[in-house]
Amino acid sequence: MATSAQSNTMNGAEAMVRMLEAHGVRHIFGLCGDTTLPLYDALYRLDHDIEHILTRDERCAAYMADGYARVTGKVGVCEGPSGGGATYILPGLVEANESSIPVLAITSDVGTRSRGHYPLTELDQEGLMRPLTKWNAVINHSDAVPDMVRTAFRKMTTGRPGAAHLGFPIDVQRGPADPDQIWADQAHGAFPAYPFGPDPAQIEAAVEAILSARFPVIVAGGGTVIARGETALRSFVEALDIAVATTISGQGTIAESHPNCVGVVGSNGGVPATRELVNKADLVIFIGCRAGSVTTELWRVPKKGTRIVHIDSDPEVMASSYKTEVAVVSDARLALEALNAALTTRNGSVPGFGGAAAVAKAKDRKWSEFQQLAASAERPIKPERTIADLRRVLDDDAILVGDPGTPCPYISAFYEVRTSGRTLFSNRAHGALGYSLSAAMGVQVGLPGKKVVALMGDGSFGFTCGELETVVRKSMPITFIVFSNSVYGWIKAGQRSGFEERYFSVDFSRTDHAAVAAAFGVKSWKVEDPEQLQGVLKEAVAHDGPTLVDVISQPLHEAKAPVSEWIA
Repeated sequence: MATSAQSNTMNGAEAMVRMLEAHGVRHIFGLCGDTTLPLYDALYRLDHDIEHILTRDERCAAYMADGYARVTGKVGVCEGPSGGGATYILPGLVEANESSIPVLAITSDVGTRSRGHYPLTELDQEGLMRPLTKWNAVINHSDAVPDMVRTAFRKMTTGRPGAAHLGFPIDVQRGPADPDQIWADQAHGAFPAYPFGPDPAQIEAAVEAILSARFPVIVAGGGTVIARGETALRSFVEALDIAVATTISGQGTIAESHPNCVGVVGSNGGVPATRELVNKADLVIFIGCRAGSVTTELWRVPKKGTRIVHIDSDPEVMASSYKTEVAVVSDARLALEALNAALTTRNGSVPGFGGAAAVAKAKDRKWSEFQQLAASAERPIKPERTIADLRRVLDDDAILVGDPGTPCPYISAFYEVRTSGRTLFSNRAHGALGYSLSAAMGVQVGLPGKKVVALMGDGSFGFTCGELETVVRKSMPITFIVFSNSVYGWIKAGQRSGFEERYFSVDFSRTDHAAVAAAFGVKSWKVEDPEQLQGVLKEAVAHDGPTLVDVISQPLHEAKAPVSEWIA
């Protein structure tokens, strides 16, 4: 952006556009509203490099920004109108914030002088957003726009990344702003910005603790991927021949085909073989994860009393659930690089822990049990069959986005990620249904050359299927897969396991999802015969436009899902 070409007059809306552009923003996801008209007019009139993608729902706009940020490493930006628009955008913001993903939501607002006089859509936006974001503010003066935007980007991308919100009153959009204040720190357009390294004393203590163990195990979380620590992690793992498991968000920290990687552990996606590997450890190294309820199966795996080394950029997670022997507060990549450097000073005295051999035994057991189910020709189609057939037809660099219902445990446990980096993810912070359809659209916008697949249950489909119009309008070649079983399956499985099969208000009528998608203009199939599934998936993935495959699936409460705790 060449600021020298700007005129010496500018309003607040124009300043917002220029500030976003200065921070490297090239895509905005959002929905129009009357209080947003000055901003839209500025986007229309100004010469800039930003594409605005009109969505059909503010929640979906936030999910798109989230997916976009996860795969590009850049800040995702969404916008919406005042009142209901601000409330609708909330689910995406809180998910991004708790997942350490920087998403900026800009919501327009009523004029500052009309506050307290009951204008339509008046709302305390700052109070509403305060507990859900890392930072938020309502811009009350047009000349404050540049500084507020800089602050939002700085807050989102430094330290532990998170979401931010800016309220943008309509009169502030129209008021004067100073063109000379249009500048940005380019580092704040991506994350993590200005990562900080570890205390050398803590690195030395961590090395001493790890080398003193009999059989240590790494549990790598999403913070490792965010920090781009994959190469450093692999070097560390191979130097020590140490076993490594991942959280769901940590998939991609190391290829699951690596001989030392056992895959996902925890109550969602973990299996008995992976659980036993963690229980075998006399020391567990948490890297870039919070050791939350799902990862640790309600803090039972690893057992309390296991020696813990914890590496994370957020000091608040340290010793929050486990007595921690060594805490290393640091960006995960920088901590791993420091650990690797410390190992090189040991002059060949570094032991091998036999991680690959232990992992091989666990994997053999895990995959043999899976293959028995994946080969089934029973109807309804078993979820394992769908995952196995999908893995056969997709290239290793395809990107999968899974909703937290039926798809999540299956793709986490059994869709083998064969590359490092972010190629598979789900919304694990709050687990709201309807995420994957929209987040996959953000992925497609951010990485237009990649094949993107979204997996969801039919409950999730009902939340956000209106965005199929956006998919068709923008010609996004995404493949959507619906596990169709006419039930909120996770809840029904919880009623079976914890409430003696007292099923209440969880079943609904079957929808012809293929017909619904076709009405939007999406090429669609419905599959009931498992013998036809792989061929249909292959055709859907190869099609050059949006596609949907409606798979008549075995419901979760009848399946052998890799879930140990339905109420986590």
